[in-house]
Amino acid sequence: MKNKIFKILLVTGSLLSIGYMGCKKFDNPPPFFEEKVNKPSLQRKVLIISIDGVTGSELQTIAPPVIEELKKTGKYTYDVLRGSVSNDASSWASMITGASYSKHLIKTDAFQPTPKENSHDAPPTYRTVLDYILQYKSVKTAVVTPWAPLRTYLKLADINPVVSTDLAVKDSVVNILNTQSAVGTVVVNFREVLTAGANGGFLASNSNYKNAILKADEYVGNIVTALKARKNFANEDWLIIVTSNHGGSDSDTKPGFLIASYKDLKTELLKKSGFNTVLFKGSNILAEVPNDNNLYDPGETKDFTVQMQVKFNVQTSYPGFLSKGTSMIGSSITGWMFRQGGSGVSAAVGGTLNGGSGKVEYSIGNGANGSWHTLTMTVKMDNGTTRTLTTYLDGVQVTTANILSRKSMSTSEKLTIGYKNVDNGGTALSFYAADLCYFNTALSAATILGNKDLKDITKHPNYANLTGYWPINEGAEAIISNKVPGGYDMLLSGPFTWVALGTDVPPSVTPDTNASNRSITVTPASVAALTLYWMNISILPDFGIDGNPFLNQFEIEFVK
Repeated sequence: MKNKIFKILLVTGSLLSIGYMGCKKFDNPPPFFEEKVNKPSLQRKVLIISIDGVTGSELQTIAPPVIEELKKTGKYTYDVLRGSVSNDASSWASMITGASYSKHLIKTDAFQPTPKENSHDAPPTYRTVLDYILQYKSVKTAVVTPWAPLRTYLKLADINPVVSTDLAVKDSVVNILNTQSAVGTVVVNFREVLTAGANGGFLASNSNYKNAILKADEYVGNIVTALKARKNFANEDWLIIVTSNHGGSDSDTKPGFLIASYKDLKTELLKKSGFNTVLFKGSNILAEVPNDNNLYDPGETKDFTVQMQVKFNVQTSYPGFLSKGTSMIGSSITGWMFRQGGSGVSAAVGGTLNGGSGKVEYSIGNGANGSWHTLTMTVKMDNGTTRTLTTYLDGVQVTTANILSRKSMSTSEKLTIGYKNVDNGGTALSFYAADLCYFNTALSAATILGNKDLKDITKHPNYANLTGYWPINEGAEAIISNKVPGGYDMLLSGPFTWVALGTDVPPSVTPDTNASNRSITVTPASVAALTLYWMNISILPDFGIDGNPFLNQFEIEFVK
């Protein structure tokens, strides 16, 4: 009882020290302590192991034996979706709080939220999963990591030894499992794969990287063996989560992996089914390339093609919805813009800030009539005397004109999906988007028509000219990934939502006949959500949890 009272006082003090939740909308659930007596039900516990820097696709190629064995009783994915900021600190913050970066705003090794630009409000603080366990469960928590900033961030753990190598991490965790009968949640962090990947690349073909992953896998095996050898193991119900904070390096992250393993689970690859895209509604929901280093700058002489599939939900006038240019007020615009006008869409170009003679618009046809359509614009320089703009609707040419007098379309504006101001109107914008493509060449009419519904972009005859390809089908998080090597991702802002459209798909997407079945997208935040779920701690709205506790969809396999 003294121990229970001490823990309640400890967590109360820690909450006051970080100023958590100054204004609450919901009551927290009352503390619940499991009795330390023999009960028919087992005591649930969680082991979390993160091997930082392991890329899902490379792990699949290497297939380490221990992880492969855990898969046999686990739900797993090789494609954990990255956050809009996905470095070491941000990804760990998402894993341990269950909140995405767009909420917790942690991106430095100090593990402190970064204030939003032009905001004087204090950034929010999100509690870690260890805080909740400390408050609601009568088990001890342990964190073993060689990374000092993470150790400091999770300093409220009951057991938090100082270690400096992955071998020391393994030995320390084995000792904890052997000696600490009351431990109920253990967080383990291996870091040497990151170092190995930096020496030769984060690729299965790099022997340094591969061998480091195999060594970490061996350590995982040692830990699992110690777990199963615990004196009270028969009365414990351990969920084992093996994951990575992200794949690749801290500065160039790739999708990671996650395995949630439990003795009664059937093996299953987790995947998203059906088509999932963003509802671009109103004036505040935007997807933008933060900095393209001029890769998508049209300039004065550059040839290019931009193409996107859209489905408009309303007819309104006259918002821009796809652009690499300024707002359009009167005849003033620099760069280019696709805009809606009732059931029609058009392309506007100009270079008024660069010596051009004002904006000009060209129809793309009846592309806002509530159905999916493919909108295309090409710009081609001919002999320095003609710069031809051509528009296409569903692969069929609509208009063509010489825009040489518009001069340079260079602009510092971002490549943007979403609202762009046209004469201060049109904020009722509402549409879905898919398969945004940017080529550094002007595609021919025959190529556009022949590939307008192409389902595998790598088969495009001008794939080598593709510098941007955003399918817009992630289904979660605030990042729209560019699938072209060397291209730039888009980041979402505003109150966006991902919408599952099932079989209502754009022309380039094959309808998923299983779209009505289970669809699971895994993010780093899933780690905290799974932990709370397994520990029987109710996830309330004011926790701010974004992660999917997806094991709740498989209870028929393990709830007796």
